[in-house]
Amino acid sequence: MREVNFYKTISGKSPIKEFLDSLPGKQVQKITWVLEIIEESRIVPKQYFKKLVNTDDIWEVRVISSSTIFRLLGFFDGNELVILTNGFIKKTQKTPLKEIKLAEKRKKDYLARKK
Repeated sequence: MREVNFYKTISGKSPIKEFLDSLPGKQVQKITWVLEIIEESRIVPKQYFKKLVNTDDIWEVRVISSSTIFRLLGFFDGNELVILTNGFIKKTQKTPLKEIKLAEKRKKDYLARKK
């Protein structure tokens, strides 16, 4: 069973929590439901969770609520712990490079502070 956690900055802020707090309750419910699938399913369908190519091992949580597309980016810490770094509303076909770079930067920060 996997565990999903939220990245925290050195000052203790959680960008994912802040992102979720900015959304209406119904959308948060759908995102939470997908996160539960990721935690509880041995094999998660690619429609909800997939590795992004040409990145520093960044994974994407994929959520569609009504006509709004949400993405939460993160990485694995070991085999069972997923750390989510940032979230956004997807408006283009491709995942924005700045969001991927932000996830990679936060991954490096997390791993450096973990040592």
